[in-house]
Amino acid sequence: MNGLSPKDARAINVRTVDYVADGLAMRGHLAIPAGAGPHPALLVFPEGYGLSDQAILRAERIASEMGYVALACDLHGEARELSGLEEVLEKLEPLQKSSACVRERVVPAYDALLAQPEVDPAKVGAIGFCFGGTMALELALTGRDIGAVVGFHSGLALTAPQDAPNIKAAILLLLGADDPSIDAEQRLLFEQTMRQAEVRWEMHVYGGVRHSFTNPRAHERGLPDWLRYDPIADRRSWNAMRAFLDELWAAPDGGTSVKTAMP
Repeated sequence: MNGLSPKDARAINVRTVDYVADGLAMRGHLAIPAGAGPHPALLVFPEGYGLSDQAILRAERIASEMGYVALACDLHGEARELSGLEEVLEKLEPLQKSSACVRERVVPAYDALLAQPEVDPAKVGAIGFCFGGTMALELALTGRDIGAVVGFHSGLALTAPQDAPNIKAAILLLLGADDPSIDAEQRLLFEQTMRQAEVRWEMHVYGGVRHSFTNPRAHERGLPDWLRYDPIADRRSWNAMRAFLDELWAAPDGGTSVKTAMP
């Protein structure tokens, strides 16, 4: 999955980070590049099923390949990964309807990441997959001091779009054109919201690509017309994220003043 050559890979260390969010005992997986810090850092929010190998391996890949600290975040408590779609939808329903509920999950994760001594607080961002991308966007809506948000096949339905002017982050969305859960109308509405709030944003849309295109296990869910891995879109979206973050965090202020840097 990594596609790393030996010269690209860095040694990493990992540890568990325990925190409490929304009354749940959360257990995140922290990946740290070897070497002197502090380092840029990313929250990695998982798909709606919960903390899975996908999120954990992506966090480790970020640390090894990019030299950032990465925290693969818990979603349902005790590092659980749900198996049934009905249970997932039931668990996500209150988070999708209430900004207070979803923020009770994402803000403590952000605080837990900032508390790690290896983290450079001036270069912190959030990425996410599926509902995890929505969680990253919701964190940005709180006005927290994050420089970047990247959503892979991210849901675009925000609980509180009126809070978009609070966003300090630059946003990159990486979406499948044939994703039945994120249609062109939703993409247009999101674009309008970001424009009105004067947020720095961009969106890459991959033709012929469906939901969960970054997850090699997507076929295991048995929903091929909805969830389908696409290795080409996976590779291109990952490279797009790398270029986006490399450019953003090369700025003297670490990307924390992206609105003032807009053309």
